[in-house]
Order: sequence, then structure tokens, then C-alpha cells
Amino acid sequence: MTKPILVFDGECGFCRFWIDRWRCRTADRLEYLPFQSEDVARRLPNLSRDRCKRAVHLVEPDGAVREGAAAVFRALAACGGSRAGWFLYEHAPAFAPLSERAYRLIADHRPLADRVRKWCWGQVSQPSTYRTSSWLFLRLLGLIYLIAFWSLGTQLPGLIGHDGIEPARLYMDAARSFVASEHIGVDRFHLLPTLAWISTSDAFLRGLCAAGVALAALLVAGFGSVGVLPVLWLLYLSLSVVAREFLGFQWDALLLETGLIAVFLAPVAIRERVRDHDGMPRLARWLLLWLLFRLMIGSGAVKLASGDPTWNGLTALTFHYETQPIPTPPAWWAHQLPVWFQKLSTIVVFIIELGVPWLMPGPRRVRALAAFLLIALQALIALTGNYAFFNLLTASLCVLLLDDALFESPGLPRDRRDTGGTPVRRWITVAFAIVTVPVSLLLFTGSIGIPLPAATLVIPVAELVQPFRSVNSYGLFAVMTTTRDEIVVEGSNDGSEWKAYEFRYKPGDVNRRPPWVAPHQPRLDWQMWFAALQPFEGGGWFHRFCLRLLEGSPDVLRLLPGNPFPDRPPQYVRGTLYRYHFTDTATGRRTGAWWTRERVGEYAPVLFLDGTAPPRN
Repeated sequence: MTKPILVFDGECGFCRFWIDRWRCRTADRLEYLPFQSEDVARRLPNLSRDRCKRAVHLVEPDGAVREGAAAVFRALAACGGSRAGWFLYEHAPAFAPLSERAYRLIADHRPLADRVRKWCWGQVSQPSTYRTSSWLFLRLLGLIYLIAFWSLGTQLPGLIGHDGIEPARLYMDAARSFVASEHIGVDRFHLLPTLAWISTSDAFLRGLCAAGVALAALLVAGFGSVGVLPVLWLLYLSLSVVAREFLGFQWDALLLETGLIAVFLAPVAIRERVRDHDGMPRLARWLLLWLLFRLMIGSGAVKLASGDPTWNGLTALTFHYETQPIPTPPAWWAHQLPVWFQKLSTIVVFIIELGVPWLMPGPRRVRALAAFLLIALQALIALTGNYAFFNLLTASLCVLLLDDALFESPGLPRDRRDTGGTPVRRWITVAFAIVTVPVSLLLFTGSIGIPLPAATLVIPVAELVQPFRSVNSYGLFAVMTTTRDEIVVEGSNDGSEWKAYEFRYKPGDVNRRPPWVAPHQPRLDWQMWFAALQPFEGGGWFHRFCLRLLEGSPDVLRLLPGNPFPDRPPQYVRGTLYRYHFTDTATGRRTGAWWTRERVGEYAPVLFLDGTAPPRN
């Protein structure tokens, strides 16, 4: 005997499935024989049929015989499979008797175990591979990058251009003065990792967006993923640094983190004929799924950790559809649903966000169920709210839970070549994981109020990587907004007759239907929602927005659907706060209005340029 022999029950479907699965791991290093075969009686006369019916047996070349759980763990460890089980069997107290008891329980109920196996794994015995899902994920990521750069490019001059609300040139001029005064050299690129050190002209910034669109199109088409992905990440990071609050949303952070990890997935996914990936790409996939896990668990956990009474009382969704930043038309209908349904929906949200992510390491059909539920949640969120590319990006991460068995015929052969790339690239990926996983764990536990042991060791690393905005914590709507206040910006030339500036997408005219705008994100409209949640403070972005209206900045005015002062800018601008509510069904049908509103009071005082006399009361 030159190699170990594993003897199993060839008439048991449960046994045959796992033997076929183990063959893929052990290759020709282990011989498999059903005990019903004549070879067993001839070559292993000491193994009786009655003994083999009760458990699998491993016969090693030195004559040692093991059975049950010991045979399984030893066979996999000795033949290239997982060694963790055998190590625990030999060294961990109580592991051996517990595993043998579990083995005996399954062996005595194999028909039931086989039914459970069919439900969890189906008929495909080969280990899961992810060629198709990796291919699809990268193209979806390219589409998301394309949307993000295109959407930002249409608004960039008005947001951070030369005459925009928050000019990038002023920010970078201040940064240059600071690094010059502090004699900071190359470290400036760690302090502010952006290509805007080269230039902050409108043409350069729009060129970054244009380059992003072009490279994203290449990624969608499947060209040059290895070289394209790092550049896309750098371009989006560069714009995020200088755009500050206008690119400070959670989906911007999620795109940066996803895009950076995807750099390590690309080398395999672009090889069209490769059926599996080991080493580096497998680790990259797990890093992306760890990101998805943190995103979903964090979104649910922060709701509970915040102590918000609407989440604890399951009434959050009675407010959400009305008070979210930019509702869709179905949000009006969802708001009309009875309270019992809203509470039930809240429970479902908690189950999906806090429960379903734990299914992700499970068998293939369990993973597919997790992907379906998570994608369904994102679809419902997208149906009732405009959240830019957030829902599409989250659903794209869920695609990585789906293996090739769901996309192609189970009978297709699979190439088991190691396609993890060169050893150098593998070690780079491992080093990346060693740095980012503890930092992400620190941020994750911190967001839900759980102290991380040895946090003092991780904090310096977190501070080192923080400027790159690519390891983040997540958690949307930790505290539910229960009222909807909107800032109505008005201008006047005499201080008595005021005209309102309408916005393209946020509520204004009560008769205007809520829009469909995602995956495009109107970033000024979104910031107006946040501005209404806090008191006016002169000198902030809203104050500068009003000053641009007084100056008549064409770039800023293009962010709005119209200009109530087409001939010359107004002399005065002010902000008035109104409280908006969805109309009820009867009122909506009778009047055609989607909203009602009532004046709350002044938000921003009357603003004017220097040298302009304030209006008289």
C-alpha cells in the first residue's frame, strides 16, 4: 500500500456526495473504496462489512486504522485538505468525543442528513467556484464607477469649481500654505492623498471625472482590469478629498473601500477561462464579503445601539418614508400603510440586517438565500428612496455569494489551477489584509459601542490609513428623523417681495411629485436635507451657497432648475424653514398635492453682499 485508503458506504447518497467533494481536495493522494467492492475484501481482509457499515475507515500505509470522525479529519489533513480539524481532534480537550458523538448522530440518521444536505448543497458535489460572480462583480463595479464619475462631473463646477460653493482651489491653497509653514515634504500626499496637488482648475477636475468615466467604461467592457482599478480608486479618492462634505456620504466611502479591495480580485476575474481561484483572489473575495458583513450588521446594530425610541418601539418606518432625504413616488404610498404593517416591516429589516449576514459562510444554497434576501432588501430601499448608487453597490457585493453552479451547468468541468498570481502579489494581499482587517474590526466594534481588546495596538494603524478613506465603519439611519423640515431659499431686490429658488429634486412645490433620480445623486439637494437638521451658522457651506446666489454664479445656478432672477442677481437672500408632511390618501386624491407644509420660522437671516444696505422691516 503506497497511499491511504478511505473505505466508505458506496450505497449511501450522503456518503457519496462527501466522497466526491473530498476527491477534489485530495486528488490522487488518497484512494477511495466502497466497502461493497471486492477490492476491500481482498486488500483489507481485517475490515469486516458490519464494521464498515457503521462508519468510514481510513487505512494508512503503515497499517494504522482510524474510523468515524478521526478518519475524516486525518484523511483531509494527510492529503492536502484542512489540517485544523485533525489538530483540534488531537489537542483540544473534549473535541474528539464531541466530534465522534456528532459523527455518530449523523451516521445513524443518514437519510435525514442527506435531505438536509440536498437542501443546503444541491446535487453539485464539487467545491464552490466563483469565476462568473467575480466577472459579473467587476463589471457591476465598473458601471457604478461610471455612474459616480458621470454624476459628479455634471455637478462639479457648481460644487467645488472656481466659482462653486466650496472651491477646491481655496482648500488646496490653504493646504499648500500649511505644508509650507510646517516644512512638510512628501508627507503632504499622505496628509491629503489627492491629485489636486497638481492643479485645481475646473478643466483639471473635470478631466479627472472624464478619465474616471472612460476607465470605468473599459472596466465594464472587461479591458485592463488590473491597471484600471487602482487608477479608478485614486481618481475617486482625489475628488473625495477636495470635495469634502459633498463626497462624504457612506456610499462614497463604500465605493472607495470596495474599489481598493477589488484591485486584488481583478487578476483572476479577467481570465475568462479560469474556473476557480485560490490564494490571493480567494482572500480578496473574503475581504469583500467581510465588508458586506460589516455593512449589513453595522446598519442593524447601530439602530439598536443608538437607543432611538422609534427603532426600539418598531415605529421607525412610520416616519422614514416621509422624512428621508429624497423620497420616490412609491414612498408616498408606503407612508399610507397601516402602523401594524410598518412595525412588521421594521422587524423584517432587523432580521435581514442582523441575521442574514451570518448565513454568508454557509453552504451554496444557504449563501444564495442570503444573497436573495439582501438584494431584495436593497431593491425595496431603492423603490422607496433615492440613495444614489448605494443599493446597486451593495447588491453587487451580494453577487459574490453566488457560485458558478448557479450560473452554469453542474456537469461542466472545473479547472483547479492555482491562479492566485505571483508569490509577491499574494504576499501583498496578505499584508493588505493584516493591516486593514484589524482596523475595520476596530471601527466596526466602535460604531456599535463594543470595545475591541488590544485597541491601543490598532489605533496607530487606523490613524495611518484614515486619510485614504478606504477602511470605514457603516450604519445608516441610526437615529430616525421624525419630522421633515425643509429650507426654502428666497431672494429679493427690495426686502419685501421674495421669490423662492426651486431645487431640482428635494421637496419644494407641494404639488410636485417626488422624483426618480437614483443612481444619480444631486449632492446639493442632499446637503440641503442635512442643513435643515442643524442650526444655521454663518461661514459654512450653506452661507457660501447663498453668497454665490447673490453673486449670480452661473455654475451654482446650473445646479438649480431655474433662476427667479434672470436679469441680475438679487440683493438679498434668506432661508425660511418649513415643515413638510405627505398628504393623506383623501387629500392627495382631492387636491393632487403630494405634500402639505407649514412655516416654522427663520432659518438663515437676510444675507447681502458688502456695500448692500439691509432691507427695512
